[in-house]
Order: sequence, then C-alpha cells, then structure tokens
Amino acid sequence: MSFTPEELAYLESQPLARLATVDLDGQPDVVPVGLEYDGTYFYIGGHSPERTRKVLNVRDGNQQIALVVDDLVSHDPWSPRFVRIYGTAEVIEREGQFGAGTYLRITPTVSWSWHLDGRAVEEAPHAPRRTEH
Repeated sequence: MSFTPEELAYLESQPLARLATVDLDGQPDVVPVGLEYDGTYFYIGGHSPERTRKVLNVRDGNQQIALVVDDLVSHDPWSPRFVRIYGTAEVIEREGQFGAGTYLRITPTVSWSWHLDGRAVEEAPHAPRRTEH
C-alpha cells in the first residue's frame, strides 16, 4: 500500500521533519531535517551531510530509521497531527533540494497517520491509521 491522498497532501505541506537514527553503541540521535518525497522514497540531504551523525550512523550499518512529520494546528483546542514512518535508509549521491551531493534515501516500511484534518483531539479517532508499505 502507499500513502493516501490526505497523507500526501500533508507531507507536501510540511517542510520540516524529525529523523531518528542509532549509532553503533545504540545511542539514538534525532535531528530536524528537510525532506523530499518522490512517490517511492524520501530523501534527506543538507549542507555537508556526509559529516553528520545521521549519515555516519547509516554508513556504519544501522539502516533502521524513524521519521516524524508533525505540527500543532491549535493549542486550544489541542490539535496535533502527524505522519510517522519506520523504514530503512541508504546513503546515495544524487541531485536534490540541496544540490548535488550525499543524501539518505529512505524506503518506508510502515507508517502511521493521525488527525490530519486538524480537528480537536476530542473529535479525532483514537487510533492512528497504520499502513504497511
């Protein structure tokens, strides 16, 4: 399965995500990242990404990642929304939003989305939508 039209619209509307990787000692690392999605893969780049922990962690063989795209529609009423993605990453060279260079290419394996229409929490379904990719 793939992302729904609602999930795709939400992902396209959000310029920032949070990416989690893990180093060889098991230390998690979470960083804000810009992302691109081509319908199959997510791409994470940056300025000199080859020196970042996220790229080094993947190069060291820890390819499992978690990616969260989220925002807060309102404080009152409380209205958070998100798409959370588990997947695998590999280091590639490509032309992308930061120009030619090193990028992480992420293959989604499972995703969850919740409350993308922005209603108050009390009106939202209790369980996120889960998708196997």
